Amino acid sequence: MKCVFVFMIVVTLLGSTIVPTVSAGESDKDKMKAQHKREKIDLEAKATLDRLFAENEGAKQLYDSAHGYAVFDNLKLSFVVTGGGGSGVAVHIETGKRTYMNMGTGGLSLGLGGQKYQVVFFFETQKVFDEFVDSGWSADASANAVALDAGANLQAKFINGVAIYQLTEAGLMLQADISGTKYWTDDKLNAPASKEEAKETEEKKKESKEKEQD
Repeated sequence: MKCVFVFMIVVTLLGSTIVPTVSAGESDKDKMKAQHKREKIDLEAKATLDRLFAENEGAKQLYDSAHGYAVFDNLKLSFVVTGGGGSGVAVHIETGKRTYMNMGTGGLSLGLGGQKYQVVFFFETQKVFDEFVDSGWSADASANAVALDAGANLQAKFINGVAIYQLTEAGLMLQADISGTKYWTDDKLNAPASKEEAKETEEKKKESKEKEQD
């Protein structure tokens, strides 16, 4: 009887040590997948920016005067009803802080097929950038007025604190269409910042806002 009792205790102890190990392994795998996706998004964002700057000199000028930017990669499918989705990253230029986000679009369409494209945002002020990242954004039909086309080169400028470019495989779109698209943060890809990192980010944001007011 004693042997059975001892055996049960050993099994219980082993079980309590094995289960956390399995959970930890799954957690590490999830972290690796998230890190791989972040790296992929970062590479795609850089490639899109490089391509935009090469095609449009005005875009580089807007970037140089912006407080932040965001780049998204999207696939849009049409079959009577359109739908699409993608991911991207919003970057505060001064601090380098990256916020990973999702995008989705939907509506009605007479055409059939799919289209892959990238959207680039430049934000003129800290306030506009923070609103986009913290609250997300839903683009209605009027948002197309903010979007800059291939003809907007050196004359490109911010409208309501935002400038938007849309690129396809063929190049910068002659007439950008971002209506019906929503943008929101991706909780799975944004790791919680440490207290020190959060404090440093808030201090830099405060400095940026003070510069805007001067």
